[in-house]
Amino acid sequence: MTTTSIDPRTRLGPVELTVAGLDRLIAFYQDYLGLRLQRRDSGTAELGTGAEPLLRLVERPEARRLRGTTGLYHFAVLVPSRRELARLIARLFRLGYPNSPTDHLMTETTYLDDPEGNGIEVYTDTPEDGTFGFAGGRFEAVDAQGRARSGRDPLDLEELFRHLRPDDDLGAPMPLPTKIGHVHLHVAGLDEAVRFYHEGLGFDVMGRAPAFQAAFLSAGGYHHHLGVNTWQGEGAPTPPADALGLRHFTVVVPDAAEVERVRLRLQAQEVEVSGREGALLARDPSGNGVWVLPQGG
Repeated sequence: MTTTSIDPRTRLGPVELTVAGLDRLIAFYQDYLGLRLQRRDSGTAELGTGAEPLLRLVERPEARRLRGTTGLYHFAVLVPSRRELARLIARLFRLGYPNSPTDHLMTETTYLDDPEGNGIEVYTDTPEDGTFGFAGGRFEAVDAQGRARSGRDPLDLEELFRHLRPDDDLGAPMPLPTKIGHVHLHVAGLDEAVRFYHEGLGFDVMGRAPAFQAAFLSAGGYHHHLGVNTWQGEGAPTPPADALGLRHFTVVVPDAAEVERVRLRLQAQEVEVSGREGALLARDPSGNGVWVLPQGG
């Protein structure tokens, strides 16, 4: 880890989205994902599992969904166990909501979109099952027995559902340890995105695969807190301000001193930085917004 690495205790905080129908999205995230409504004001809402929200929704009824732009690929909600993942997937199946359970070896996961097309991943970490990474610019996955795997196999739901108990309430909210595990972004170019998130914010590059058109970065050796890809095409445009989707995501660092270190690195890249005292807001070269806040800030 280089001396410019962001503090290894760094984690992700709330994701903020522009939505067209606040009532509809609140109902979805409560009933289908199991988040709790923590606060609602005129045109805004916060949902989560504990004191800190995981998701902020800002209503703009005139906002529209655009394709082929930079922005959110998905935000990923990390649940603490296979049992909780099984409960979430069973609830989605019971409600008839489309989702795609997938085995990434190091994680077990399911993918879905909310009713306005925002990508969501819900996963649990399962490092005992194998590893994934990059070698020679290619994605590689190896299971615990040393066998090469795709890393994108269908999840064994029969095995997963064995973790459920007869008295489990499929409609119960997500548990308190649930958090934002990572955010995956569409960007216009990998080089400039990696430079911003690695040299600017200070996340370590965990792997990059040009053939896969993606790179992954993290703090403290985690498999990834950030993914960036050019799957919308090299040079994809930034969406206009009235578009549905990502407003910004949040990086939470231990203290204000770490915020200042990030500020200095971004300014050395001539990145425009705004925000408030002790916190900063910046946009990556593709227009994706990121707040950097101290713990409790």
